[in-house]
Amino acid sequence: MEKKAAAIGAAARVSGIVREFQKKCDSPIGKLHNVADSMAVEMRVGLASEGGSMLKMLISYVDNLPTGEEEGLFYALDLGGTNFRVLRVHLGGKGKGLIKTEFDEVSIPPHCMTSSSHELFDFIAAELARFVATEGENSHPFPGRQRELGFTFSFPVRQTSISSGTLIKWTKGFSIEDAVGEDVVGELNKAMERVGLHMRVTALVNDTIGTLAGGRYYNPDVVAAVILGTGMNAAYVERANAIPKWQGPLPRSGDMVINMEWGNFRSSDLPLTEYDNDLDVASLNPGEQIFEKMISGMYLGEILRRVLLKIAEEAEFFGDSVPEKLKIPFILRTPHMSAMHHDTSSDLKDVASKLRDILEINNTSLTTRKVVVELCDTIATRGARLSAAGIYGILKKLGRDTRKDGEYQKSVIALDGGLFKHYEKFRQSMESTLKELLGEEASDSVVITHSNDGSGIGAALLAASHSQYL
Repeated sequence: MEKKAAAIGAAARVSGIVREFQKKCDSPIGKLHNVADSMAVEMRVGLASEGGSMLKMLISYVDNLPTGEEEGLFYALDLGGTNFRVLRVHLGGKGKGLIKTEFDEVSIPPHCMTSSSHELFDFIAAELARFVATEGENSHPFPGRQRELGFTFSFPVRQTSISSGTLIKWTKGFSIEDAVGEDVVGELNKAMERVGLHMRVTALVNDTIGTLAGGRYYNPDVVAAVILGTGMNAAYVERANAIPKWQGPLPRSGDMVINMEWGNFRSSDLPLTEYDNDLDVASLNPGEQIFEKMISGMYLGEILRRVLLKIAEEAEFFGDSVPEKLKIPFILRTPHMSAMHHDTSSDLKDVASKLRDILEINNTSLTTRKVVVELCDTIATRGARLSAAGIYGILKKLGRDTRKDGEYQKSVIALDGGLFKHYEKFRQSMESTLKELLGEEASDSVVITHSNDGSGIGAALLAASHSQYL
């Protein structure tokens, strides 16, 4: 009898904690409208002056996006971690599109990540030269022309032109002191000269801007790009005369791509919970990237772990003792969460196997597994709805959420990233929320499309659209 009463009490405590969490995560449409309005306001503030907004709104110096008419052979270098990729892209010109893509992936020796700028860039240049040497019969640059390279450099950089930028600091295990404050393009160009490689960097970009370029290459209506993966970001096409902090002459195209760095957005309307606050305090950058910590693939699984730990500690969710593995931060990854969320078996056997294999929790009841799926749904839905509000905020800033001259303008958003590509329920929720925010009429003119490999193909396309031979 006592056992039964205890079990009923524990079940009630589980239910109470779960309901409270769901209430705090709730994102009704009115709240999302407020988030989008705040996003549009912060965008304006960030465009007006440096440091005025939580959104950096970085000027990318990309003022010429691809049109689909680019022709010739272009290279890309994608450096964002312990491996880098080199790519060769053959563009056929008008009506022919992308004819051929070849690439190679190279691991960076650990000593190159901590030694000197010279050593790292010489290693990269030598690998680039080796890759260039594999050009086939019909894949050489036009006679008399230097090879041109798009350089995706996924570290904090202060960009000073389309083809120059100084390194602010290293992340991801790199620590080469003499490179900080130096122009990374200049370092690479010098290294390519040292190895006798006739090539120069024509565009320094990040993966989000590359995604925008890849989308625009195939579709002139692409106005913004969003990456939803381990991290997240957005970039969009702004009118250059709407950027008060832009000091230079207005570009011929009249456009300028802005890298928003939108992961750092926050607003009093974000549905934050105690679990988000605890995750933030324990993170490497407390108080920063709040939007990213609620949405991106890096953190969704960790939010789930923190909620499960609380109900294990306070309501004996997994039995008398708290599973030791559940106490390890980031042991639950977002792909694990996605697999459990998408389990359609009647006994939720995928959920059972994930709990067993990752957390060493055996013999879970079906009721327990259903609660886990419910939590996955709450966390993913909140993230998806907030990302939709962010996209809606960009459309609002551009005036593309309302009619212009009596009609809605066609607006295409290019998306990439593992969360968007592989977490189906997240993607579906994001798309349906964006429709809900736009309303029936406007949503017919907004399309979400997948733009693949912005950091590789996108960078090569930007090298082409910013070619010195245009």
